[in-house]
Amino acid sequence: MNQAPARPASGQPHHVIIVGGGAGGLELAAKLGRKHGPKHVTLVDSRPIHIWKPSLHEAAAGTLDIYQEGLSYLMLANLCGFTFALGAVQGVDRERRTVNVTEVRDAMGEVVLPLRELPYDTLVLALGSESNFFNTPGAAEHAVTLDSTENAEAFRLTMLKAMVQVDQAKVNDPSAELNVVIVGGGATGVELAVELREAGGIVAAYGLPNFRADRDLVITLVEGAPRILSALPEKISNAALKRLTELGIRVETNCRVAEVTADSIKTADGREFAAGLCMWAAGIQGLPLMKTLDLPLNRIGQLIVNGQLESPDPNILALGDCCAVPMGEDGRTVPARAQAAHQEASYLMDKLTARIRNTSEPTKPYVYHDHGSLVSLGQDAGVGSLMGKLAGRGLFVSGTLARLMYMSLHLMHHHAVLGVWRTGTLALARLLLRRTHPRVKLH
Repeated sequence: MNQAPARPASGQPHHVIIVGGGAGGLELAAKLGRKHGPKHVTLVDSRPIHIWKPSLHEAAAGTLDIYQEGLSYLMLANLCGFTFALGAVQGVDRERRTVNVTEVRDAMGEVVLPLRELPYDTLVLALGSESNFFNTPGAAEHAVTLDSTENAEAFRLTMLKAMVQVDQAKVNDPSAELNVVIVGGGATGVELAVELREAGGIVAAYGLPNFRADRDLVITLVEGAPRILSALPEKISNAALKRLTELGIRVETNCRVAEVTADSIKTADGREFAAGLCMWAAGIQGLPLMKTLDLPLNRIGQLIVNGQLESPDPNILALGDCCAVPMGEDGRTVPARAQAAHQEASYLMDKLTARIRNTSEPTKPYVYHDHGSLVSLGQDAGVGSLMGKLAGRGLFVSGTLARLMYMSLHLMHHHAVLGVWRTGTLALARLLLRRTHPRVKLH
């Protein structure tokens, strides 16, 4: 597909810039840094702290402290041996092979870091994605997303404000309630719905004497497909639906949103749901930066790459949600999931090591392995399938075991970044899993 990538000038180290410190980008930077050192690896991110994106629904519900949970990129750079550049990428000059990084200002507006131009030999795009509103009228104006820690914090504060308003309104109107509509019945939407319901006990800490979450918080989950978690096996969907129903969460399937207003959701079949607060979790698209690269994109703005994760520009590679990686001969692409980004980071490790050492690159293409899915259904429950549909032998798990395994995924991400087992909890989770399901392997 591509000609050989350009080599740096004789005697100069091959420098890799990774843009985006999400699950895949950070893991790749950490692994490369430990192996080759900071003169070869730079990670660029617009935020100073890394948060594992699958946990953002907990931050939005107020059950997770993002400041306690976050990992400092600067700390990780020091531990793992890569260079960290704070700032947003505002452009890429492919001809000169440079990345333009915006200035960083403090709370007073003073410049802390100036505009920078960083040279690269290989650029790895690990930008992730953003919510796709599918041109739904009113969605961009009135719906909240969970694309970032800022979004999660904004949702939490907006919801608290709405609860206070309902608490005050109930003095004169006992029927006052807070209607929250979540658009999208994938893992994010399902997990957020459950987390919001279980977070009701936290409300008491805010001193709202008239607001009772079990009575006054009405949660509706809207999904356009015939069932929630439609990308996962039907058994998982059914178990999740049962759990949501038990928690008093209303689930509407075959329900396509036609418009979002300031206080309601209108559907294509004429229905309308009251929505004091709307969370949009119904699809992804590539970030605007992708359109500036003059490289081929698919219909949702993802960079089209080949089986070696290469773009048509041999000096630009990509991984994770920002790219479309072929899977099979039928036009399917690798799903936008954390486990895919993790696998792609491991694949690029060998490829980039060859470039850094100026040796032959591996020619075997990346192959996605579906190790199954786990969905959190609250602090004491979960549901999922292990080893995946593609393997032809799924193992269904639920309850406390599934929740424990879900928690271990986060800890394993920390292991991949830091390179060591950091907690006894993870060791315990692995031991429990090994004893109860010896055939299951965690990757």
